[in-house]
Parts: sequence; C-alpha cells; structure tokens
Amino acid sequence: MKPRSPVGIVGYGGYVPRYRIRGAEIARVWGHSEENLPVEEKAVAGPDEDTTTIAIEAARNALLRAGIDPQEIRAVWVGSESKPYAVKPTSTIVAEALGATPRVSAADWEFACKAGTEALLAAAALVGSGMARYALAIGADTAQAEPGDALEYTAAAGGAAFIVGPAEESLAVMEGCSSYSTDTPDFFRRAEKPYPQHGHRFTGEPAYFAHSLGAVKLLLEELGYAAPDFKMAIFHQPNTKFPLSLARMLGFEQEQVAVGLLAGEIGNAYAGSSPLGFAAALDVAKPGDRILLVSFGSGAGSDAFSFVCTEALEKRRARAPLVKEYIARKRLVDYATYARFRGKLRMS
Repeated sequence: MKPRSPVGIVGYGGYVPRYRIRGAEIARVWGHSEENLPVEEKAVAGPDEDTTTIAIEAARNALLRAGIDPQEIRAVWVGSESKPYAVKPTSTIVAEALGATPRVSAADWEFACKAGTEALLAAAALVGSGMARYALAIGADTAQAEPGDALEYTAAAGGAAFIVGPAEESLAVMEGCSSYSTDTPDFFRRAEKPYPQHGHRFTGEPAYFAHSLGAVKLLLEELGYAAPDFKMAIFHQPNTKFPLSLARMLGFEQEQVAVGLLAGEIGNAYAGSSPLGFAAALDVAKPGDRILLVSFGSGAGSDAFSFVCTEALEKRRARAPLVKEYIARKRLVDYATYARFRGKLRMS
C-alpha cells in the first residue's frame, strides 16, 4: 500500500519512564527461577504517569523536531491498550496539552500492541490523500500484567510519537506499508477485567511469527526488496528471543536488529514497543538508510513499513532527547514500590 501523494515522518519523539524493576526481583518475590529470564529489566510508570502523560511527552519531542505550529496538525491519534479512561478519549487530552485543539480530529486506536502503527498507517493515508498537511500518530502504554504471571516480567511502559507530513519536509520518507490480520485468540482482556489473559501456545505460532512474517513478505514483494536492502529492522519485542528469531527467518543479520532492540532494557512497551524501537533507530540513522518497521498486535495482526532517511534527519535530531538518554536515567525500584506505583494492591 502506498499513499496517493508521497509522505513521511517530519518529526518523531520517544519517552521512557525513569523507574525500572529487574526481572530477578520479580522472580525473587514469586519464587521463580532467575535463569533464562525474558528481559533483564523493564520500565515502570511512576505514580503520576499514565498512557496520557507518556503520549504527551513523546508528542512534545516530535513537535520539537518537526518545528511546526501544533495548530497545523489536523489529527491526533493515540494507539494504546491501557488508556486511563474506559469512556473518554486520551487523544483529546493530548491534543489540548499540545495546543492542537480545536480544529483537529482526535481519536483513540485499539489493536493490542500494534495500535500505534495502526494510527501511523491511518495518518499516512490522511496526509497522502490531501485531507491534512500534518497528522500525529502515537503508540503508548503502561504495564498490564497479573501479579505472578509470566507477562509481569515483560509488560512495561513507554511510548513514541510521529508527525506525518509531506515527503519533501520529511526526515524519513515512507516507501510503502502492508498489513496482515486474522482472528487468532492468542491474547485478550475482557471488559471489567484488570489484567489480560494469554493463549500460551498460540503466542509464537500461529500468532507472532505467522503474522509478522506475512506482513513483511507482502511488503518486500510489493517493493522488490530483500533483507540486505535495509540498514536496520525493527520488530515487535514481547521478549528478546522472538524478534531475533524472526530476523533470522527473514534473512536479517543480528546487527541490523540490534539498534532497535530495547526489550532487554525496558521490557515490552506494548503499543509503544516497535514504534519506540523505530525512534531509537532514527536517533542513530544516517541519510539514505532504509529502515524496516514491523509491529505485531495480539488478536492478531502485523503492520510493516519501509522508510528511507533524508538529509533533514541529522539537522533535526538534536532538538529533543534521544531514546537512549531516557533509558540511561533509570532508577531501580523493588517489587513493593512497583506494586504501589501500578496499583496492584487492591483494598476490598
């Protein structure tokens, strides 16, 4: 799929909360083995942070890099599976905080961990159709995991934001995108339930690998590319093993994946997972570099994009903090503090 008019990223930004909890600390509390933990540590939203504040911080960074008036943005779309209100959009709060209201379309997007790239795809379509000059797409989430469950090791917090605009103003031009979706019951959360459930044996095959492979193969076939044509590849990161295995299946080398592989340091930021990896890749990319961005959302589906970086990237990068700077400022917490921050202690 390609937009009628060429589009790209004119501004981007990431955000990772300061607090971290180590996988070994979670294992200690629940009496689990500390060997072969899926990630080293994960980012934890503070007591005054949620999806909305994460989205605002990432979006402000994107605005700084774009250098545009927020009143020029015609859409603010936030993808998340942990929005703070069941009935009240996150997007209107974000748009108000940025100064983009009132002449703006605001909506929340849902598709598990690929809600952020769904918003990005729609933003590209809106701008590419000529209905808007700029549209803002955000993927942001906070940890959702039942105490003691395997997801508690990886379910983390973070987000990334991308302002889509005309290709001639872009720091990374979108060459094309593809989507691959089916009804696969690998992960879900019913209404009024505080934590999601997962289908265990469905999470790898036929969910993550089948859909991610499907989306990438469709994109490569349409564009006529192969793995060596990309400088970097960003995959969804439910853990550190899955994206590396997927890369090997597609013929990518580990060094092509390494820059955007953040799961071991900050965990799985859900809707912000692959978008945050993409932001980290843009932090170090050079003009002419081609980047593959691949998301995965349980339920299930995958989006794949190809971007080529332009000369504008290096000029605008220094206008906002890098992803690695947010990662470096970490502060470790114990399980009790983590449980308090995330509201896991429920009083009857």
